Amino acid sequence: MDDLLWVGGEGGMEKELVERAGVAYADIPAAGVHGVGLRSLPGNIAQIFKGVGRARALLRDFRPDVMFFTGGYVAVPVALAGLTIPSVLFVPDIEPGLALKTLAFFANEIAVITETSHAFFSSRKRVTLTGYPVRAELGSWTREDALQALDLRDDLPVLLVFGGSKGARSLNRALLARLPDLLAEMQIVHISGHLDWPQVQAAQDVLLTEQKERYRPFPYLHREMGAALRVADLALSRAGASVLGEFPLFELSAILVPYPYAWRYQRVNAQYLAERGAAVVVRDEELPERIFPFVRDLMGDPARRQRMSEAMQGLASPRAAQKIARILVRIKQTGA
Repeated sequence: MDDLLWVGGEGGMEKELVERAGVAYADIPAAGVHGVGLRSLPGNIAQIFKGVGRARALLRDFRPDVMFFTGGYVAVPVALAGLTIPSVLFVPDIEPGLALKTLAFFANEIAVITETSHAFFSSRKRVTLTGYPVRAELGSWTREDALQALDLRDDLPVLLVFGGSKGARSLNRALLARLPDLLAEMQIVHISGHLDWPQVQAAQDVLLTEQKERYRPFPYLHREMGAALRVADLALSRAGASVLGEFPLFELSAILVPYPYAWRYQRVNAQYLAERGAAVVVRDEELPERIFPFVRDLMGDPARRQRMSEAMQGLASPRAAQKIARILVRIKQTGA
């Protein structure tokens, strides 16, 4: 796609996914400043200035009509380098972090996923509710195809456990500690991330044969992620931005465990879904002792899961990508 250029940070894990989609990719130096210690701050600021220089060269060569930002510190150097170019900011979480609030100053228009996000931006900015876009191919799976792809039975419930693209160590450890108990009652699709994959393989090796038949661990899923979401009866996961789009699309009830060591956005995301009856929230430090009773009780209560599923469905935004595309086309055509 010669008319698109994705700019990421050096060493960014998105490079492979972007190039797989046929989109040109370039990287720049970038670093965060929010919550960074004094020892690291000067070096990070220097990285930002280097990123601005690299971004100016990229923009001069590519000459974009409009820039689209989705947050992250890598976007700040590009925004600074392209102050005269129209831009649209998409806010993937309920509450924007520092990088998104900074980018909002430069954006011609801001796209948000919920009405509650309006309060975080100046009334002078144009803010449009679009919802959260998801990959079109995610929703193409039928339950029958998903069961076959993951080699799962249709007569046992399925728990999906994942902590985002990099995995989540506390979720992995809590699950592995109670794995035989949970497998006695359900099937599990476990997306662990690459860091803990050796521990996951070791735990799988000592399972009984019947338990192994109910356990489907993966370090990462891309194409089959839609299958995992389609076949799951309940999810146990972190509360990154994607849960606000993917779980409603699949009407998937969830137990959410916000990541406790970063900006509070995951806690805000989880609370938003919980307040609407679509999810329950467990604190990270409570997970080891609560994972088994929470999962078992919800799996054993189909009526409650159905209510959560219906609440989750009510939050879906199936045309979010089209709404964002229309904004980008309008900004390109009018420059405002």
